[in-house]
Amino acid sequence: MQLHELVNTIGQDLQRRYGEKVHKLTLHGGFSCPNRDGTIGRGGCTFCNVASFADEEARVQSIHEQLKERAGEVNRAKRYLAYFQAYTNTYAEVQVLKSMYEEALKSADIVGLCVGTRPDCVPDAVLDLLADYVNKGYEIWLELGLQTSNNQTLKRINRGHDFECYADMTKKARSLGIKVCTHLIVGLPKESRLDNIETLQKVLDVGTDGIKLHGLHIVEGSTLAKAWKAGRLEVQELEEYVSIASEMIRMTPPEIIFHRVSSAARRPTLLAPLWCENRWLAMTEIGRSLSKDGAQGSSINQPFVYEKPILNTLN
Repeated sequence: MQLHELVNTIGQDLQRRYGEKVHKLTLHGGFSCPNRDGTIGRGGCTFCNVASFADEEARVQSIHEQLKERAGEVNRAKRYLAYFQAYTNTYAEVQVLKSMYEEALKSADIVGLCVGTRPDCVPDAVLDLLADYVNKGYEIWLELGLQTSNNQTLKRINRGHDFECYADMTKKARSLGIKVCTHLIVGLPKESRLDNIETLQKVLDVGTDGIKLHGLHIVEGSTLAKAWKAGRLEVQELEEYVSIASEMIRMTPPEIIFHRVSSAARRPTLLAPLWCENRWLAMTEIGRSLSKDGAQGSSINQPFVYEKPILNTLN
């Protein structure tokens, strides 16, 4: 069975609702991060080196130029979500954000935005701006980096916020009709399978619309890279990641959308584990695990229901 038959994926959800493929186009808005510039902290999260997933050269291009280039790389879709990915994409004056967001939205083939950010960096004015786009019929996802619900781990990885901050922001955003996608890392230092399960349960208790699962990458330039090079940090094997991620997926209600079940980074930035260089490895193994032991929601005895495609009326 293919993964989308076992997991409620974002690709399948978008195709179901729009009646055609809708792809994310990643953008670099040139934003900084309050956990790097001293506003909240310095040095950033211990796992972070944005070059592992973002094209730094894109920073010199306009939003329009990036969208045009990215769309040219995707030949299987005609409609897109503009994904502001690198660093903290709500970390600017609201008028600056509005200018960038609307530069993306004015393209006829853009159906909405995905905005990656921190839960402690979304002021009310930005929430109101995103809610206004929702009210105009756009697909809006606020992607909140939580990583874990364990406040001790959050402090240890220099995250700069606690779980309660995430919970408050999620509730505020969803009350305005803004969809929330929660980012979680499996394999953080000193965390066990039970920590991951507890994090998932707390996220589900708060409420979320989507989840994005990542394995822990050790990337050049990060604080964790120094510990790994010194032999003080072990990395997670593929089999362990697949086992934990699959269990989390089975425990997740079928209506929640998975934006990602594995992630990848590029060498030479990626140091370990090397299986993270190819996200399809984990995806394939997760598919096998779910096919064998049960699909999304099977651990809570809820069936996975497919709907017929519904054309979205947004022009």
